[in-house]
Amino acid sequence: MAAKLDILQIQEFLPHRYPFLLIDKVIECEPGVRLLGVKNVTYNEPFFQGHFPQKPIMPGVLILEALAQATGLLASETAPDVLGKGMIYYLVGIDKVKFKRPVVPGDQLMLIAKFIKSKRNIWAFDCVAEVDGEFVASAEIRCAAVVD
Repeated sequence: MAAKLDILQIQEFLPHRYPFLLIDKVIECEPGVRLLGVKNVTYNEPFFQGHFPQKPIMPGVLILEALAQATGLLASETAPDVLGKGMIYYLVGIDKVKFKRPVVPGDQLMLIAKFIKSKRNIWAFDCVAEVDGEFVASAEIRCAAVVD
C-alpha cells in the first residue's frame, strides 16, 4: 500500500462493501505510526433513514467501526507480510470510548489511528475522529489478525 489510498486500493485490503465500507480514502499513512482516513458523510447514507429521520445523526457505533477500519489499513501497511492474503482482521476490543459532538450529513469525518503496539496477533491503537478540526470521538481499539 502507498501513503495515499483511493477507494479501490482500500477495497483490496478491507473486505467491507456498501453500506459497511466506512472509509472513502486515506490521505496520510506512516507505517507503524499513524493513518489519516476520510469518511464523507452524506444524507444518502442508509442509517439516516432511522437515526433519526427528523435530525439525522451518524450512529456512534458506526463512527467506531470507521475508526476500526482505519486501524486495519494501518496494520496492513505496517506488516503486509503478517496481514496478507488468507488473513482476516477482527475487532476484539474497544476501551475508553468518548463522544463529544454528533456527526451529521455534509460532515467530513477525519479518522486518525495511531499504532500503540502489537503482541502475538493482537494490535492496539489510539483512535480519534474529528470534523472540521473539532473532536468527535475517541477510543482505544484492539484487533486480531487470524487465518481465514
